[in-house]
Amino acid sequence: MTQASNQAVLEAVAVTAGHGGKAILHGLDLRVHRGEVYALLGANGAGKTTTLSLFLGFIAPSAGHLRVNGADPVANPASARRHLAYIPENVALYEHLSARENVAYLLDLAGQPELDGTIDAALLAAGLAPAAHGQRVGRFSKGMRQKVAIALALAREVPALLLDEPTSGLDPQATAEFNRLLGVLRGRGVAILMVTHDLLSAADVADRIGFIGGGRLAEEVAATGPERFDVRALHRRYATVEAAS
Repeated sequence: MTQASNQAVLEAVAVTAGHGGKAILHGLDLRVHRGEVYALLGANGAGKTTTLSLFLGFIAPSAGHLRVNGADPVANPASARRHLAYIPENVALYEHLSARENVAYLLDLAGQPELDGTIDAALLAAGLAPAAHGQRVGRFSKGMRQKVAIALALAREVPALLLDEPTSGLDPQATAEFNRLLGVLRGRGVAILMVTHDLLSAADVADRIGFIGGGRLAEEVAATGPERFDVRALHRRYATVEAAS
């Protein structure tokens, strides 16, 4: 595993934010460093999706500030988005296009020219079989769609990746493969923030796990030793934070 650096690629400092006049986050402090996988866990309504929306520049905080690789997603959301890739729970691709065509088109939308061999190399690195590169994604499983999305992140070489419930609906084998791909991105120095309910998957791949409750980061736990996390202790912490939310 690549050692995470002290450089915070994703940063939220004393952030308060919400929707429709209702505050959801209350002074959130969160940092994700280069070469780190950070899993954010919490109950529905705890503020996980709001946190992603803030970094994407979809909503603005009423207090505090955010940075995406130094860019302010409030003052300049387009600049901040150039530094990150986002994979939602249900990956949205163009059904009538092939995997290769999807990546080429989305690279073009991002203003990044396609270099010879870049797309096929990214699809291979993401674990998509060569025979599938030219196939229409309308026939793809969720796991295959996620590989196309990961390939796009690899081809763009962005410093940050946001994931919303990435293992929801995946079988154990597909989950293990997805976690392996996160390891590839981590090894390239990408800062990865994933919001999830899947504690076991988070424990398998995360370098740090944060528990959010009541709009605040209630606790953070870092992976240590060969066992990485005490899963039973994590369950107890998760239950405690959910009960307090």
